Amino acid sequence: MDQSGFVHLHCHTEYSLLDGANKVDKMFGRIKALNQPAVAMTDHGNMFGAIEFYREAKSHGVKPIIGCEIYVAPASRFERKGVDKGPKEYNNHLILLAMNNEGYRNLCKLVTLGYMEGFYYKPRIDKEILRELNGGLIALSACLQGEVSQALNYGNYEKAKAAVETYASIFGDRYYIEIQDNKLAEQEKVNRLLVELAKEVSIPVVATNDCHYGERDDFHAHDVLLCVQTGKTVDEENRLKIETDELFLKSAEEMAQGFGWCPGAVERTMEIAERCNLEIEFGKYHFPTFTPPKEISLDDYLVELAYAGLNERLEGVTDPAVRKSYQERLDYELGVIKDMQFPGYFLVVADFINYAKQNGIPVGPGRGSSAGSLVAYALRITDLDPIRHVLIFERFLNPERKSMPDIDVDFCIRGRAQVIQYVKDKYGADRVAQIATFGTMKAKAAIRDVGRALGFSFAETDSIAKLIPAPKQGFDYPLIEAMKMEPRLPELMKNDPRVKTLMDHALRLEGLVRHASTHAAGVVLSNLPLVDHCPLFVDKEGGIVTQYEMTWVEKIGLVKFDFLGLKTLTLLHDCLKLIEVTCGDKIDLNRLPLDDKKTYRTLCQGNTTGVFQLESTGIRDMTVRIRPNCFEDLVAILALYRPGPLDSGMAEDYIKRKSGKEKIKYLHPMLEGILKDTYGVIVYQEQVMQTAQILAGYTMGDADILRRAMGKKDPEEMAAQRSRFVDGAKAKKIDEKKATEIFDQMETFARYGFNKSHSAAYALVSYQTAYLKTHYPVEFMAALLTSEMGDTDKVIKNLAECREKDIVVLAPDINESLADFTPVGEKIRFGLAGVKNVGEKAVEVILKSRVDDGPFSSLFDFCRRVDMGAVNRRVIESLIKCGAFDSTQVSRARMLAALDDAMKAAQTHQRDQASNQIDIFAMLGTPVKGAKKPGDIYPQVTEWSSQELLAFEKEALGFYITGHPLDKYERALKRITNGTIAALKERAQPGEVRLGGVVSALRLRNTKKGDRYGSFHLEDMSGFIEVLAWPDTYKKCAELLGADDPIYVKGKLEVGEDRMQVIANEVCALTEAVKNQKNNFANGNGKTNGNGEKVHLYVHECEVSADELVRLRDTLLDFPGPATVFLHLMAAVKDETVIELSDQVRIAASPELEDTVEKLFGARVRFHALNS
Repeated sequence: MDQSGFVHLHCHTEYSLLDGANKVDKMFGRIKALNQPAVAMTDHGNMFGAIEFYREAKSHGVKPIIGCEIYVAPASRFERKGVDKGPKEYNNHLILLAMNNEGYRNLCKLVTLGYMEGFYYKPRIDKEILRELNGGLIALSACLQGEVSQALNYGNYEKAKAAVETYASIFGDRYYIEIQDNKLAEQEKVNRLLVELAKEVSIPVVATNDCHYGERDDFHAHDVLLCVQTGKTVDEENRLKIETDELFLKSAEEMAQGFGWCPGAVERTMEIAERCNLEIEFGKYHFPTFTPPKEISLDDYLVELAYAGLNERLEGVTDPAVRKSYQERLDYELGVIKDMQFPGYFLVVADFINYAKQNGIPVGPGRGSSAGSLVAYALRITDLDPIRHVLIFERFLNPERKSMPDIDVDFCIRGRAQVIQYVKDKYGADRVAQIATFGTMKAKAAIRDVGRALGFSFAETDSIAKLIPAPKQGFDYPLIEAMKMEPRLPELMKNDPRVKTLMDHALRLEGLVRHASTHAAGVVLSNLPLVDHCPLFVDKEGGIVTQYEMTWVEKIGLVKFDFLGLKTLTLLHDCLKLIEVTCGDKIDLNRLPLDDKKTYRTLCQGNTTGVFQLESTGIRDMTVRIRPNCFEDLVAILALYRPGPLDSGMAEDYIKRKSGKEKIKYLHPMLEGILKDTYGVIVYQEQVMQTAQILAGYTMGDADILRRAMGKKDPEEMAAQRSRFVDGAKAKKIDEKKATEIFDQMETFARYGFNKSHSAAYALVSYQTAYLKTHYPVEFMAALLTSEMGDTDKVIKNLAECREKDIVVLAPDINESLADFTPVGEKIRFGLAGVKNVGEKAVEVILKSRVDDGPFSSLFDFCRRVDMGAVNRRVIESLIKCGAFDSTQVSRARMLAALDDAMKAAQTHQRDQASNQIDIFAMLGTPVKGAKKPGDIYPQVTEWSSQELLAFEKEALGFYITGHPLDKYERALKRITNGTIAALKERAQPGEVRLGGVVSALRLRNTKKGDRYGSFHLEDMSGFIEVLAWPDTYKKCAELLGADDPIYVKGKLEVGEDRMQVIANEVCALTEAVKNQKNNFANGNGKTNGNGEKVHLYVHECEVSADELVRLRDTLLDFPGPATVFLHLMAAVKDETVIELSDQVRIAASPELEDTVEKLFGARVRFHALNS
């Protein structure tokens, strides 16, 4: 079939953010159907999608034309004027198309300069820079917003002519006048004038269509998209609206019909397309230039550093065979790295990591598959011995498949920016940038966005969005799938035309790119200025960012590094400093023994608050059930606690086999060596590779290709791999049927197997945090509280942990507190920086005064000595309310009453000192510093009640320190609620809940009908959650919510994408709920599933610690009932002690209780109920 005689040269894709509705991956189906040989991408002011567009076009056999609809400033790009209010359109549009590589590079530079030099509401360039960077570019005069069209539209023909002549002087025969057939009256008027002007100045005319969507039917969805962009609804009069439905990808016939009156305009698109022949190079890497400190090749320098590093790592190892095995592995890896031409990459990474370490910036022990490299270990890029931990190099760098190594690095959050700055200084700021990432309109967001634009209420769209099934294994369900899974969605569409309209638009807009932002970790380095390779933009924080996302940055050969900020490294660093100060111990985390029994006991007890990766309820329970007693168990836990292994039963198999409840089986006896540590379960991807090597003779490189194929599930590739595996197994005398069976099982495991190198590296951080928590609990909790100081929910949780571990947290103190939380003996002192309204500068001033002139003796002394500009009234009031002045022996109420007088006296004192006035008391010999002066008087006032003290403390800190309103209800809450708020939020399971707590942040609103309802935070000793009391419930509890007494809430937990809330059905005073519960049991109405009157628990003394017995007791108390508990303590020599527990520990035996005990203690505590 002959190709059509037309090419679209003015097209907006989804990267014209919230303006273009052409999805890059789908528009080529339309272009192919129209039989058009080429198509241009001309997004507004950016090239975000250029490489994706280019490669997609090539894959469809369509010629890609890379362009941009740029904004040209009315005068200089440096001038910031012409806009009165808001981002009004005062700039001129211009279409630029790249003819070749020179044009592409110039377009990249122009678009980049638009952001770096000309940004003013929009990224703008000017004619000055166009004169300099126009080579290889074709220019079209653009739409009605083009300079020429605007002038003609306003009746200024001479101005339009001057503009055409200017552009013609810049571009020569590469400038075209653009006309469009969009049926707009203004366009019709301008078209005739454009053609007339073109004839007069001899400039060729070309027909375009300013395409914003694929087909005419997409017009209404595009109109909704514009409303999403502007925050308007479709019913609003004063909004951005395009009054035509013609801006779609038209056929050549439709274009010819629209421009019959202007011969040649349509055909000229083919002429322009033929002039555009850009070929972008892929697969060639642009490594940053690393210069060794002496005359030596990169290969030789890498070898030199690697051998020197390995010798340091092997210090103390004298066994020649061991040293030889390390040297052989190192030689092999170095050979692969040199053959693949990656020495420069390793040297760059080693350089910035070692810069960080030498400058006291904590660096993680490794991340991802790079932990499997001995070269990385020798260069101190990683700190995990890959041979000792059986990590595979080929999982990281495969000699059979050349691809860039990928070394991701974790830095302390406080030092990450410093390392990035070092890299900029070393390689040049113009050769380093962060990487763009793009948010897309997923199913729920599409419903909410479209709903808002159509005028739906929040409640209406929220109820529809909540019907979308929750993501599975990190993947969101698209709307089309959600509608199959949730029958209420199509039912709603059938019954409500408004909902059908919403869903129809949402289906069209779902998946569109919504916004551009900066990747949290990605950084690219280049050998040349980055703008020679790709366009850049400036993010909201002023950072320089590539316009291409990570995938496309790597495709064009730029070298990507991940600089991640890991808060746990900061926690470890702070903890080590506290340990050194308080205990004098200088700990090297890299030399910790990995077999410390106390540390594993901590983990087995579920004592994991603050322990890296092991904090959530789910993984804590798994840790308790697995009962790790070696580092390998910890590695396995991190690999198993993921949706795949949990859903497939792999995790359960591992637990049962480790605990002896299930026999250990191997796919083949030859695999025992590699599967012994994981009890016959293939947990890691590396084990899949080793299985292929052992059973079928694969090389490790080929085994890695097999692993990847299994992950991708390509049927053709899998058939070839199956055949190869079976043939290799048969050569090793393994039966064909058995080999096929093994391959099938491997494929299942490979689907869920995890990267052992990553798991092992992170397990090391988990172990380090657990070790410090075990041996230095006070210092660890102080560092943890500091690291999470800005997160009220986490601080509350950590304070609860301190209470549980009998670590007292003291209130802030102006004479003892530092900025952060600090250990004071076996206690922790609250940090001044954690007090609300007390900023960094105020803390600095207070601490300096204390160092210079000693402790503060009183509120008046404090006010006289500190800079009142930095330490204002709000600061001092917060310090009084939280108890920071309590050590001055004056009540908080009296100090607050005296505060205004103290500040006035201080201002007078400081003014006198500044003017050198003589202090008569100093002349008489009275001590000046800290001395009480006339006027230092505290008025007699009514003292605050204990309830007021706690309320003010909460106001100043965000939580309670010296006590809690729920202290006296702690045991009762375990009986009448179904868990703490923190546990509830971790589980995130919708359903009925019973909670107790105190009310804060109460907000009252009216419904559309005028009915009053309330929302508030309910806070217990572990955290807080939002509660909504709709009018019917609010009427019954309004007075209660306004009081300060603790309350009890029954309701329904709703879990959304970014929020969690309880819809209250019943609210009463906590005292009333406790009283009712006691009455129920006294009257025999207590709910219990246990009929037995005696419950026997059998415990092996040597396996359960005293702390765990306390935990067992607390667990039993959560299940109150009529049964007496008998505890059988079993000794090693068959002795048995039976203890009848007190009447306070009477329980209801139930399956739920048995499950809870088993999860906590496994087989070490056996449960048996007997009828009397």
